[in-house]
Amino acid sequence: MSVTTSGSGSAPCRFAHYFVVCGIDNETGLEPDALAGENFDQSPLKRTFKSKVLDHYPENIECNPFDQDAVNMLCMPKGLSFRTQRDSRTPQFHSFLITREDGSRTYGFVHTFYEEVTSPQICSAMQTLHQMHQAEHNASAHNCPSSSSSSSSSCGCSGEGYDSVRDTLYVSKAMCLITPMPFMHACKRFLSQVHRAVISHQPPPLPLESYIYNILYEVPLPPPGRSLKFHGVYEPILCQRPGVGELPLADFPLSEAFQLLGVENLVQIFTCVLLEMQILLYSQDYQRLMVVAEGITTLLFPFQWQHVYVPILPASLLHFLDAPVPYLMGLQSKEGTDRSKLELPQEANLCFVDIDNHCIELPEDFPHFPNKTEFIQELSEVLLSFGLSPEGGNTSSEPAVSSQTSVLEKELKSTSLSELVDDRKNGNLGGEALDVLELLQGNPTLERLQALAKRTGVKVARLEALAVGQKAVGEEGVGGRSPAEEEELRNAKLNVQLREVFAARFATMFTDYESFVIQNSPDLESWLTNREQMHNFDKASFLSDQPEPYLPFLSHFIETQMFATFIDNKIMSQWEEKEPLLRVFDGRIEKARLYNVRAPSLRSSVYQKCTFLKESAQAIEQRLRKIDHTAIHPHLLNMKIGQGKYQQGFFPKLQADVLASGPTNNKWSNRTCSTQRRVDRHRQHNDHLVLDNDLKEKYMQEARNLGKNLRQPKLSDLSPAVIAQTNWKFVEGLLKECKMKVRMSLICTDGCVCVCRLSSIIACIYSFNN
Repeated sequence: MSVTTSGSGSAPCRFAHYFVVCGIDNETGLEPDALAGENFDQSPLKRTFKSKVLDHYPENIECNPFDQDAVNMLCMPKGLSFRTQRDSRTPQFHSFLITREDGSRTYGFVHTFYEEVTSPQICSAMQTLHQMHQAEHNASAHNCPSSSSSSSSSCGCSGEGYDSVRDTLYVSKAMCLITPMPFMHACKRFLSQVHRAVISHQPPPLPLESYIYNILYEVPLPPPGRSLKFHGVYEPILCQRPGVGELPLADFPLSEAFQLLGVENLVQIFTCVLLEMQILLYSQDYQRLMVVAEGITTLLFPFQWQHVYVPILPASLLHFLDAPVPYLMGLQSKEGTDRSKLELPQEANLCFVDIDNHCIELPEDFPHFPNKTEFIQELSEVLLSFGLSPEGGNTSSEPAVSSQTSVLEKELKSTSLSELVDDRKNGNLGGEALDVLELLQGNPTLERLQALAKRTGVKVARLEALAVGQKAVGEEGVGGRSPAEEEELRNAKLNVQLREVFAARFATMFTDYESFVIQNSPDLESWLTNREQMHNFDKASFLSDQPEPYLPFLSHFIETQMFATFIDNKIMSQWEEKEPLLRVFDGRIEKARLYNVRAPSLRSSVYQKCTFLKESAQAIEQRLRKIDHTAIHPHLLNMKIGQGKYQQGFFPKLQADVLASGPTNNKWSNRTCSTQRRVDRHRQHNDHLVLDNDLKEKYMQEARNLGKNLRQPKLSDLSPAVIAQTNWKFVEGLLKECKMKVRMSLICTDGCVCVCRLSSIIACIYSFNN
């Protein structure tokens, strides 16, 4: 069923497409999830039960139809999870993506929390299940007394029981935002604020419907190269979008991926992905699976993964692992599961990545990435400049702080930083040097660092100024930004600098790739028809032009599907608009040639560092220092009295009628609708061009006949009285508009000019009427 709402016309330009709530259906009750493969010997509190999409708004939008089964499966991959007051109920965040048939992606961001079960039927059902489980356990223990103690410990009955009188039962519930672009940080902050409003002792400033309506219908996507501020329940939220010449949007924190795996491990996994092997990610945390998967695929620029891509593999789809094709998938490990018991297909090209244990299992033999040592060194330098360890392993914030401190201590000992701190040339710092000193702001170990700097002979005038300024900055952060916004800015700058290092490697290796592209078709239709029989890239000549150390890797890589697709896009660009990634990559190559002209016959394996680090980071910071757009603030809606009542700790039943459709008078919405109409007209025009000649003639004849039957009145057919009346109505309208503008001119700082212009307009109108 497809329902087009009044707000769906602007859906391609909306920040969020859907708001979804998943959880337990009190009417259905507890349904075991047989597809999850759970062991029914476990305590009922450890079993998996089916979840359900309880609500989603709007009902449907045309450009992105709502897939209820897929969303429910990915919002709660393990199904419902139950807890009691004895268990930890910390909220969790994870993300997912859905790839549609045309290759486009939709992103989901999920905040999962625990809500008290108020249904007596659910509590009674859980009590019954526990009693049945206890009886079965006692029976098995009586039959095997020698193994009773081990059996008791293995089944986990001790301390994990449930008594409906003594215990409080909680069940997981998920809030989800589905968006067309991966604005992870903004979505995470919005959902977190909504949850804060649910558990707060005080009701939120406005009903939750106001904030959800706002993000669904009144917050637009930021235009390319622009930043946007919109408002959550308690604080404003910032996001930005790269410009057309920058690397595409990637909001997942690469720093986390590098800290989880380390630079060397990540480069090895990256190489396996480039060679289109089978890569299986393994972790207890869904978000870690997503961060590593999205991080690696982001680093492939300008290439794109062309095979099976499932960052979070639901338990019901484990048979996907048997597919004899390249894949990049993520599998959740169960708590306490031994790696040796994991049954995996015995494939020679499988790369197994155990994220939680910081280790990988590589295929037996595969070529190394060119200049691997120098490449790892450059990446390590970028991480060190942001206070992160290249070896990784720091997954919590506290170790990261200690790592940052140790790095800064080393930096303060260096001569280069002592020169920067004592910069007497112009009294200010810029670029990476400023970044290093900015890391000191708000650091609790600043006094210890100052003492260390004095012992090493470094002058600390600027550091003392920072220490004095810390109280003034307080919770506002630098430049009026909150600490959370400062952290996001720092992560964004680190993200783009790491990506630039990877992009620079490809730009160096494929600087002259255009010289080896074979274009031997006169038009696109001919090329598409004969695509499979054509050689589109001169591989032999290309390899003969490469440095000897590059050949083991490149000879394999140019045979991959992702490289073939890249070359196909290059050939098609002579007849169609360039694919975005290709356009950015070609722009980088052209820019690099201005500084370093490479002759086709020159074969050199000398490592060249990336030169775009400062430039890319500055573009991000400039957009956040001056916000380009501010969305409409959340506001009261036309809601029914008595509904949506606040009850602490419980997500309310939202009013579907006010969230079903959006406004029709937003300027950005109208612009989007106009753009969509132009796209539709262009599509109709293209469809018309491919019509058969008979159909074309038929439609043309119908148009001629229609024209004969319609006749517009001519001006000569109207009487002088009618003409005069028409002119006077026209003049009245203009005079009314002029009066309005005269009133507005009184407020204008240049009012005299406005009045003079209006006077001349009135004079023209008077002469026209006469």
